[in-house]
Amino acid sequence: MSEISPAALRGAVDLSSLRNRPAPSSAPVSAPDGEAALPLVFDVTDATFGQVLELSRRVPVVVDLWAEWCGPCKQLSPIIEKVVTDLAGRVLLAKVDVDANPQLAQSFRAQSIPMVVGLVAGQPVPLFTGAVPEEQVRQVFGQLLELAAQHGVSGTVPVAAGEQDASAEPDEAPMPPLHAAAFAAIEAGDYAAAITAYEQALAENPRDEDARAGLGQVRLLHRTQGLDLGAVRAAAADAPQDVDAQFAVADMDIAGGHVGDAFGRLLDLFAAASADDRTRIRERLVELFGLIGEADPRVGQARQRLTSLLF
Repeated sequence: MSEISPAALRGAVDLSSLRNRPAPSSAPVSAPDGEAALPLVFDVTDATFGQVLELSRRVPVVVDLWAEWCGPCKQLSPIIEKVVTDLAGRVLLAKVDVDANPQLAQSFRAQSIPMVVGLVAGQPVPLFTGAVPEEQVRQVFGQLLELAAQHGVSGTVPVAAGEQDASAEPDEAPMPPLHAAAFAAIEAGDYAAAITAYEQALAENPRDEDARAGLGQVRLLHRTQGLDLGAVRAAAADAPQDVDAQFAVADMDIAGGHVGDAFGRLLDLFAAASADDRTRIRERLVELFGLIGEADPRVGQARQRLTSLLF
C-alpha cells in the first residue's frame, strides 16, 4: 500500500466485543498494574486484547497476526520487530497467534496471514497482508504515525535499556553467506534469487535444515506471488483434474492458513490421479508437510491418509 486514508478509522473489522473505552491521553504510556516497564513487542490473546485497545488510544499499536506453521510469517515478523524497535517507543507491536486465538482471527477477518493491522484510538487501520520488504514496512508504519497524530494519538512508551540497545549489540552468530543472500533477496522481493541461494546451500550441505525450511517457504511465496484467489479458485473449479490448477489453490490455502483444506484437496486429487500425476502430487504434499512441520497434527493425519492411498 502507498497511502493510509483516515477513512480507515471507521473500522474495517469488528472489535466491539473486545473493546473497553478509556479516556484518551497523549502522555507517555505506563505499564498496567504498576509493572516497571512495558515491552515494545508482546504477545496478546483473546482474553487480553482489551488492554491493547486501551493502549491504542495513547500510542499506535501494530497487530501482527501469525501462526507457527506460516512460512511467510517467519520471514516478516523479524522485520516488523526490528522496525518497531527502531521507532523507539512511538509504536507498540502486539503479536496474535491465530491458531491459539480464534476470536481475534475472526474479529480481524483474517482470510490470509501474515496480516498486519494498525490500531489507532481503538479503531483498526488495515496495513498489509503477506510478507513485504523492510523498506515498505517502514513506509507504512511512518504513514500510520502520521495518521495517529492527526487523531491525537501521539503518546510514547519509555524504552527499556535492553530494548533500546538490542540492535547495537548483536549476540547471534552471523548468518551463513548463502542464507544471508537468500534473506536479502526475500526482502527485495526477488524470490527466484532466494530459491537459487537456498538450493546452493543445500547442494553444499544436504543436512542444512534451515536452508531446507527456507527453501520451502520461499518457493511458496514465489508460486503465490501476484495470484488472484478468486481467479485461482475459478480455474480449479473449471478443471477439477488439472494438477497445476489444484496445486495453485492448495498453495493459496496454505498461505491463507487453511492447511487442512489444502491437504484434503491434494489427497483427493492423488486418489483419482494417474501414476505419473501421483508422483508430482506426492512430491508437492511432502514439500508442504515439511513447510508446516512434522509436529503439526494435520501433517500426521495427512501422512496417514497418503500412506493408506499408496498401499
